Amino acid sequence: MLTVAIQAGGRSTRMGEDKALKPFQGRPLIKRVVDRLKLIADEMIITTNHPQDYAFLNLPLFTDILPDRGALGGLYTALFSARYPAVAVVACDLPFVSPSLFQWSYDLINKEDWDVVIPESSEGLEPLHALYRRDTCLSAIDSALAENKWKVISWFPQVRVKVLSPTEVEPFNKTGLVFWNLNTPEEFAQAEDYAGSEDSNN
Repeated sequence: MLTVAIQAGGRSTRMGEDKALKPFQGRPLIKRVVDRLKLIADEMIITTNHPQDYAFLNLPLFTDILPDRGALGGLYTALFSARYPAVAVVACDLPFVSPSLFQWSYDLINKEDWDVVIPESSEGLEPLHALYRRDTCLSAIDSALAENKWKVISWFPQVRVKVLSPTEVEPFNKTGLVFWNLNTPEEFAQAEDYAGSEDSNN
């Protein structure tokens, strides 16, 4: 059973507005992410410190359990709030998020007994497009937070981590856009153009 947790906690300073709610092809960007992942989710939740802004999604909304702890605190909230043992955690600003990559990661975490299955891109590890085993990871993150660690992967040495190389990920990322998170109005416009091309080719 799989929980999909969408993180909508960023400040969007470079965008100048909440990018999760910014219209993307006529609907809020976060709605595109929800729609891309809903078929693989047994449960879908949103983590946000502005739950009133996301009520329109009609999904469970959770605010940070440990405020002001950055991305690691957000990850802790996502795992703590999930009902199911495997949790796919994804940023709200990934318009080309891959449900098939998450499905493959879910198969790996079950068949090979990993605690984390995380892809690696040219930018490094992608913790906000990764799959986590809830109970094991919660315990490790709890320890990291108690030691005042902030880095979102600071606790990885305490668990079993499967890193998916760019070569392994390539079949699920042929466009090279899966991990593209949108930070500026210019990137937003570019992504809309790419999405339009993607839709016209389907």
